[in-house]
Amino acid sequence: MAKNNSTNNLKQQFKENKQLRMITYGIGGLVVVLVGYLVYRQFIFGPENDKSKGAYVKGLNLASQDSTDLAIAELESVVKKYDGTVGGENAQLVLGRQYMTKGNFKKALSTLEGVKVSDTYAKVGVIGLQGDCYSEMGKYQDALDKYTEAAETNENEKTTPEYLFKAALVAEHLKNFEKATELYERIRDNYSQFAQQKAIEKFIARSKNTKLK
Repeated sequence: MAKNNSTNNLKQQFKENKQLRMITYGIGGLVVVLVGYLVYRQFIFGPENDKSKGAYVKGLNLASQDSTDLAIAELESVVKKYDGTVGGENAQLVLGRQYMTKGNFKKALSTLEGVKVSDTYAKVGVIGLQGDCYSEMGKYQDALDKYTEAAETNENEKTTPEYLFKAALVAEHLKNFEKATELYERIRDNYSQFAQQKAIEKFIARSKNTKLK
């Protein structure tokens, strides 16, 4: 609406050179849009968003019980009804994971690419799952890129080394042993606890020795 007002007012300015009228109409249009948005947020999106937060719990429970087909049916319904809300996006994340369980990695990837979450850890998980999809589909360079992105999205002691490790394994599969060594060494130098758990030195030695062959 604001765009239409702006266009009409520009025409009016050129015809009659009434700048004041153009400004008045322009501001009026913006106010209408703003009020409309606030009404939508308060009376439509707000309550719907709150209602959505518990809507995906049933689907999540079904997924945790390995009732994959039932979970998918439930979650698809929630995503369709609450698309764009917090609950809808969470449902879509779980739905994407369920498609992966069924081995439908292409559909899972498409679903996960559409997920928009504000929680940082959830965001990392979404990116990491996309990496898993690419890996399962044999698109290893894309998997490497996603794992690296997941590792760097929210650097911490848990998810960062996990995804760096996945990225390194994929790099080895691509025969990019220099990259693999770099990633393994990054884990060794910055995430000692994870490095000890994985005995990371043996992976460093493997990638270095393979690189030299």
